[in-house]
Amino acid sequence: MQGDHTVEPTVRTDRAVPDNKQDITMRDNEKGTCMLTDVAVSGDRNVIKREAEKILKYKDLTTEGSTGQRNVKAKVIPVTSEATGTISKSLGQYLNNLPGKQEIKELQKTAILGTAHILREVLT
Repeated sequence: MQGDHTVEPTVRTDRAVPDNKQDITMRDNEKGTCMLTDVAVSGDRNVIKREAEKILKYKDLTTEGSTGQRNVKAKVIPVTSEATGTISKSLGQYLNNLPGKQEIKELQKTAILGTAHILREVLT
């Protein structure tokens, strides 16, 4: 990553925000951006619904000025997958906002391997 980046577990705010527990927070001080990344592997087929829930969950943090600093734009990056690797059509667009290269097939592979591990533990 280029520039001045910090990774924090929560976002400092000037007021209490109920859902301030996202998985990854990346702040780019040069660009004045803050990306709130929440990752989930859903057990059901409602990947699009989970994606929408994550965006709504952090809506308070994306409003202007709620990040505790002026001129900082916060954006929610929902990374959701179904346990068998099903993803939403918009996941690629969300991943493009993150620095570095993320491959959807690696995300799907990780979800499937995690599901297989859980099944092995339960069935043995």
